[in-house]
Order: sequence, then C-alpha cells, then structure tokens
Amino acid sequence: MSLVAEPGLVAEDERSASQPRRRGYAAYVGLKVLGAIGSLCFMLVVNFLLFRVLPGDPAKTLGRGRLTSQAQVDAFNKTYGLNEPLPQQFLTFLKNIAHGDLGISLQYRLPVSQLIMDRLWTTLLLVGTSTILATVIGVYLGIRGAWNRGGLFDRISTGASLTLYSMPEWWLGLLLIAGLGVGFGFVPGLFPTGLLHSQNVDPNSLHGVFDTVWHLVLPVTTLTLAYLADYSLIMRSSLLDELGEDYLQTARAKGLRDVQVRNHHAVRNALLPTTTIIALNIGFVVSGAITVETVFSIPGLGLLATDAIGVPDFWVLQGTFLVASAGVILANLAANLLYGWLDPRVRT
Repeated sequence: MSLVAEPGLVAEDERSASQPRRRGYAAYVGLKVLGAIGSLCFMLVVNFLLFRVLPGDPAKTLGRGRLTSQAQVDAFNKTYGLNEPLPQQFLTFLKNIAHGDLGISLQYRLPVSQLIMDRLWTTLLLVGTSTILATVIGVYLGIRGAWNRGGLFDRISTGASLTLYSMPEWWLGLLLIAGLGVGFGFVPGLFPTGLLHSQNVDPNSLHGVFDTVWHLVLPVTTLTLAYLADYSLIMRSSLLDELGEDYLQTARAKGLRDVQVRNHHAVRNALLPTTTIIALNIGFVVSGAITVETVFSIPGLGLLATDAIGVPDFWVLQGTFLVASAGVILANLAANLLYGWLDPRVRT
C-alpha cells in the first residue's frame, strides 16, 4: 500500500483548510443576538452612571434649589434612593427596569413610562415616515445617477443631496417654516408651523388624521431632505461597484436589455449595503428628531427630552435615553439578521 498522497488531493485539502468555514444561519443569529444583549447591558450601565457621576450634589440639582435645609435634602435622597450605595442603586435600577418602572417625573409628577408611551408614537410616526421617504427617494436617485454616471441628473442630484446634508436639521426646518409656513412677499404660508394637530380638531376622527398629516408635512420634509444623501450616495457607490462585475457582462451576452440587467441583477446586489445603512442611520434620525420636534413644537420624545434638560428632570432624561438607545440597538440587530439572510457571505 502506498503512503504517498495524490497531488490533486493534497492541493484540494490545502484549499479547504485555508478557506474559512461558513456558519449556518442559526449560529449567525445566535452570535448577533448575544452581541445585541451585550450592547444592551453596556447601555444600561452607561445609562445608570451617566447622570450619577456628574459633579455636584444630585439632590440640590434635581431639587432645583428648593431644598434649603439638610433635612429636606436627606428626605429627597431617601425618597429617590440616592442615599444608598452605588451598587445597591444599580440593582434597584435594574429591578425597576425589569418591571417597567422608570421613576416619577419631577416636572409632570407622572410616571416616566406613561409620559414616554404617550409621546412615543409621535416620534415613531415622524422618524418612520421620514426614514421610508428618504430611503425610497434616495435609492431611486442613487440608481438613476449611477446608471447615467456623470450626466446632468447625476450632477444635480448629487450636488443637491450633499448641500441638504450639510445643513443642520434645525436650520433647514427654519428655512422651510420661513418659506412654506410663514410665507414671503405675495406668497402666503401653506403649511402649519408647529404642533401635531390643530387645537379644535379631534385627532381620532378622519378630519383629525388629515389635519395631523398636514401638520407633519414640514417636519417630515425636513428630516427626509436632511438624510437623503446617505441613501442616494451609498446606493450610487454600491451600484457603480457592481457595474464592473463579470456577471453583468454575462447577462448582457444572454441578450437581456439594460433595464433587466440593472433591475434584476445589479440593483439587487447593490441594495445589500443600503439595508445596513437604514438601521445605522436610525440613531442619527432620532437625534435629528430632537431638534426638529423642538423647532416645530411637536410633542414627541425629542421635545420631552429637551424640556427635561431645562428643569432638569433626571428620570425623564434617563428614560428617554434608555428607550432611544434600545431602539437603535434593536434596529441594528434587525439589519444584521436581514443582511445575513440576504447575503450568506457575511456569515463567514
């Protein structure tokens, strides 16, 4: 019996050993879920320490100068658990989070969880609508610009997107208010400049729904225009990378038209990076929603956090930070799972 291996088998074994193994989708999901749980745990620690490591006496800061005697300070610390050791405060914090207890607002004298739930849908409506519009319009601009690279449409769309992206959200919102809300010269104001709906309208009625949509035109337009460049430029760059691939030449050699090659082959692969960008941008859109809600006086989480900073309302700030951070982490997890399902190569 010969103990010398055949050269072909040796080369094949070496290639298989040098190539990394691709995990199954279940293992990929497990690793991503564990990573998200780790991020949530780190976020809880940061959320707990962020408002407790600041210099100064928390009781005097949160009491807004009304606690004049030491007895009042001690009573305040006892009521809110600030007199306990820091590890005990953290365990109490985790226990309260598990039960949905985010504390009592110092400003509104209501549970923070109730305040957040009352205003959460407004922010979701604003952020969700603007994200969908920015994604659809941006992807279309990126596809058309890349397919006709260097053309008039490509130059105008890229320049306009970058110009809008360079503007702060609050500045863009003020421009829209001045131009389309207040009006100028002989042009009257077309859209409301603030609030979510009119004071004398029932928001649950059909007329109230249209009134809410009318009030959201300017703030949604502000966020859509501000983040349009992200999706258009990423889609344009991804599609340009795909246009040089061999499989597109093969598709053309089979007799497919350019529209079929673009839509059925190039665009599908170029969309993969865009799915990740959508989730990554949610954190930026939420931060932009804070300024937009303040400019347009929309009663969402952004305006709630802005009002809490001026008090300061410690537990409202802690609760809004917790909800916003958890939302971004969950959105990133969803994007990673979707990306791993669409492109098995990322599981390697």
